[in-house]
Amino acid sequence: MEKLVANNYGSFDIVMTHGKGSTMYDESGKKYIDFLAGIAVNSLGTNYEPLVKAISEQAAKEIHVCNYFLSDIGVKYVKKLLKATGFERAYFGNSGAEGNEAAFKLARKYGYLNGGEKRRVIYTLESSFHGRTLATLTATGQEKFHPACFAPYAEHFKTIKANDWEAIKTAFDDTTAALMIECVQGEGGVNLIDPQWAKAAAKAARDAGAIVMADEVQTGFGRTGTLLASEQLGFEPEVVSFAKGVAGGLPMGGILFRGKAAEVFVAGDHQSTFGGNPLACAAANVVLDTLTAPGFLDSVKEKGEYMRKTIAGWKSPATGEVRGKGLMIGVDIVDGKSAVELEKKLLANGLLTSTAGKNTLRIVPPLNISMEEIDEGLSILKKTLENF
Repeated sequence: MEKLVANNYGSFDIVMTHGKGSTMYDESGKKYIDFLAGIAVNSLGTNYEPLVKAISEQAAKEIHVCNYFLSDIGVKYVKKLLKATGFERAYFGNSGAEGNEAAFKLARKYGYLNGGEKRRVIYTLESSFHGRTLATLTATGQEKFHPACFAPYAEHFKTIKANDWEAIKTAFDDTTAALMIECVQGEGGVNLIDPQWAKAAAKAARDAGAIVMADEVQTGFGRTGTLLASEQLGFEPEVVSFAKGVAGGLPMGGILFRGKAAEVFVAGDHQSTFGGNPLACAAANVVLDTLTAPGFLDSVKEKGEYMRKTIAGWKSPATGEVRGKGLMIGVDIVDGKSAVELEKKLLANGLLTSTAGKNTLRIVPPLNISMEEIDEGLSILKKTLENF
């Protein structure tokens, strides 16, 4: 397959064919419990009937309308989205990197309008991850994502250490356009951000004249047990980027913005050919309706807490700290063991997971995973750890 499709992902030699809920099957008929959800993309699992129905019905009406016009489902969705999130405006693209690119462009223009050419600096956090384009790679606070072969990188990006109280005392000044906080550092190791620090950092940035942004590409749309993870941190960003689970598996991303950021973009500033197409909006509408149904997000919190407590309770010598929010869980692998090797053994035993950070097993199942599937997956994880 590598001669047909570039293996930029280091993909496993497995071909998936179908699934139901949080259970997947490959071409040999082997069954897998899905603790991965396409890396937090398949937020409602596989073959979720309301999602399939909405996509099918929309495909029969119209799949794409160019952005010279609006679509009826797009208007319906954006009104519902803004009401649910409390933002004033939205921009739609196709991926998390596109969402963050839009956020960075908005921040740069905001800085220019409110300080001229000197207000260009965008701060992100060490250990963050923001995407694979040149600008979003630059913004990513991990040196391993900055190889020399892709240089030169974009200018005027700086990082500070998350939860470092001293750093925020001197970081921001009249050259700062924005601070972006990744609400849980997924790729960095499922690292949590202290809410009090986030609020203090946001205040310091705003006092310096900057806007504050949240990268919710992985944490948004129910992943952490609230519609947006920034709700739990309380720093009320002017801009939020999103993608992954927003449309249940269809490519969709973008930003939400409000307040000082609401009127920055004008026609021509930033565009996307496929952004906000009717098919993606139809899927996203089902996802939003599901997430906002009474009790759904509470169930995400409860399932996540159950999984974290269960894993921690095993006291496996191969595992260290178990942390996370909602159904975004990180398990540190210790005692000289490798998270990558554990991931491979789990795959062979029928459990889909991924890795993150220096040596962390990442668990991000569909948000509507059943308790039966959770217990089946945890059983595979426990048995694998016992022989690891």
